[in-house]
This record gives sequence, C-alpha cells and structure tokens, in this order.
Amino acid sequence: MSSVEPPQHVISTFGLRDVEPAPLGADWDGGWRLGDVVLSPVADHARAAWSAKVRETLTVDGVRLARPVRSTDGRYVVSGWRADTFVPGEPEPRHDEVVSLSLRLHSATAQLERPRFLVQPPVAPWADVDVFVAADRAAWEAVPLRSARGAGAPEPSSSDGKSSLELVKQLATLRKPVESPDQLVHGDLFGTVLFSGSDAPGISDITPYWRPAPWAAGVAVVDALSWGDADDGLVGRWDDLPEWPQMLLRALMFRLAVHALHPRSTSEAFPGLARTADLVRLIL
Repeated sequence: MSSVEPPQHVISTFGLRDVEPAPLGADWDGGWRLGDVVLSPVADHARAAWSAKVRETLTVDGVRLARPVRSTDGRYVVSGWRADTFVPGEPEPRHDEVVSLSLRLHSATAQLERPRFLVQPPVAPWADVDVFVAADRAAWEAVPLRSARGAGAPEPSSSDGKSSLELVKQLATLRKPVESPDQLVHGDLFGTVLFSGSDAPGISDITPYWRPAPWAAGVAVVDALSWGDADDGLVGRWDDLPEWPQMLLRALMFRLAVHALHPRSTSEAFPGLARTADLVRLIL
C-alpha cells in the first residue's frame, strides 16, 4: 500500500508535532515515521482497530511487537490512519525464524476470540479485504471459490489468472479432512517480520484469520518458496507440525486464489506459485 503524506490534522490528533514525516516501506503498509511513532494508512477500520486493541496488551515470547499509539481523544484510528510505536528492522530472508516466530505468536493468540468481521462474507463492491476473505474461504469450502462467485467476483481474464484457478481446482481434489482447531492467526508474516541483527524479530501489525496455527506457518512457507528464494528443504524442516501437508496445501490454494482474484496480480508472481505446487504435491 502506498500513500500520500499523513494530513496535518491527523498528525496533530495523535499528538505528533514538530517532526518531519519520513516514508517507510511496505512492511509498514506505506506508513510514515515521525520520531518514535509510525502513521500508517488503514485499509479496513474494523481490522485496524481490532489489531491495535490486541497489540496493546499482547505479550509474545521473543518478539518485539509494535504497540498502538492512541490519539489525544483515545481513538486507535483517525481519518483512516493508525499510529504505532516504531520497531527498528527490515525484512530479511530468515525464513525458518519467521516460521518459529509464527508458532510463538500463535501460542499467544490462541485464547483470543473470533472477531465479528471474520464471520462476514465477501461483498460487492470488491475491496482488497474482500479478495482475501474470498481467497481464504476458497481453500476450505467444498467447492473452491463458491463464496467468491456468490458475491459477484469477476472471473480472471489473464492467462496466469486462469491457470491459477485451474490449479486451485486440481489441488482441491487432494484435500483430506483436518482436525486441527481454528484460532486467531496472523496470515501475512512473509515480508513483514522485521529483523535487526541479533535482536528479537519484530511485528508491526497482525493480519487476522480464523484458521489452524499450522496453516499460518504454511502460508509463510508457501510465500517464502514462491517469492523469497527459500531452499526446498524449508518444507521438510517443519514437517512435525500437525497435519503439515494438508496445511501447506490449503495455504497454497489460498495464495493461488488471491492471485486469481486480485486485480493487481502480476504474471511474474505465478511461476513461483506453480513451482511451489510441484513441491507440495510431492509430500501429499
């Protein structure tokens, strides 16, 4: 997400004055640093407020977690912007450490209740959040993408989008029932975990899904294999996680569905997903 500079009234409402905003990267959702605080544009108010409330008190072993900064009148979100404490670091290809962080994080989030917005189906007109909701459901529902079509999702017109849909249908035939319990998980860890030397890794936000904890680890592995130049052995190093092959399968279907549905998907992203599909098939 890219953004214009935060408006002055937002800066003032969060109590930030006499500090020049400096742009940050995608790991901060296109945010701007103002001293020890980051202002980031919000794509979905309910999710942003939920994440802020959770991160305000959540404690995770071995993780530097960005804490929300409330506005001067107590709000988490002001005019489409949120504020968080700045966590130093940059994304690095330390993929096993990301998976390890995922396990610690989801041990801490296991007791959280399911937010109401995670029960709501995708709706038209389609926003980014609806694309990810529909893609998530595609990996688990009996007929993949039934929810998306029911909500009026457009059919992909590109060749790679069509190939993604075909691959989703093929992979769906390899699914088996799973028993791992659903819980609150962060479903977008790849490229967002912040590393700074030997310091504990950092997280700037939580992207919520209601799925088994090993699935969230699977999404990080699928992303790392597809786009992060991870070695193929990453799959096997975490095969002691519950129902690991099926969790990887559903994580892959989720990412393929995102690729098929998202209007900003690029053809360059598909070959990595197709290669990962070959690796996942080998362990099923």
